[in-house]
Amino acid sequence: MENKINGVYLVTDRPLCLHYHLAEVVRLAALGGVSLVQLREKEADSRTFLELAKNLKEILSPFSIPLLINDRLDICLAAGADGVHLGQSDLPWWEARRILGNDALIGLSLETKEDFISLIQRNTNPPLNYLAVSPVFDTDTKTNTKPSWGLQGLKWLRSQTKLPIVAIGGIKESNAKAVLEAGADSLAVVSAICSAKDPKLATETLSAKFHF
Repeated sequence: MENKINGVYLVTDRPLCLHYHLAEVVRLAALGGVSLVQLREKEADSRTFLELAKNLKEILSPFSIPLLINDRLDICLAAGADGVHLGQSDLPWWEARRILGNDALIGLSLETKEDFISLIQRNTNPPLNYLAVSPVFDTDTKTNTKPSWGLQGLKWLRSQTKLPIVAIGGIKESNAKAVLEAGADSLAVVSAICSAKDPKLATETLSAKFHF
């Protein structure tokens, strides 16, 4: 399955869904033109996680929008999701590739430049589908992250790789254009859509930043 990694990337957070249930937030984001959705569930038990994943897959399939699962390969496989997003302490991405196959979408968070250096020392094919710069800016959504990359860090990574770059962390309408100009292919957001009074409009507004 070929999917170009660009556009608005929604990372879910149920506690931040202030005005609608998660499923409705995702449906409205899909109507607004979201490009990718990652289901992130840090507290849910496995059965709840799987039920949510199957529900979101059903919502997104008519739009041909890929659903990625945060961390959990078992949930990805059981729900028929399109791939996984992995952090530095999760299952190694090359093992995820071996298990999920060449068609799966696999993204990896980079928290430091050293993470990237370690990555390029492992010449594994097929490669990752994207790299996530995390966080670009300081954010309240995740508090256990390393120091932010900033726009200069993002520019540095862009100069080092041809892989698509997903920017995440503190991204909102006011800084979205600067992040794209620094080299990001995709903007990953959490509260900007999950907490929006109008998730469809919020997605459309961010999507418009890609036309400059």
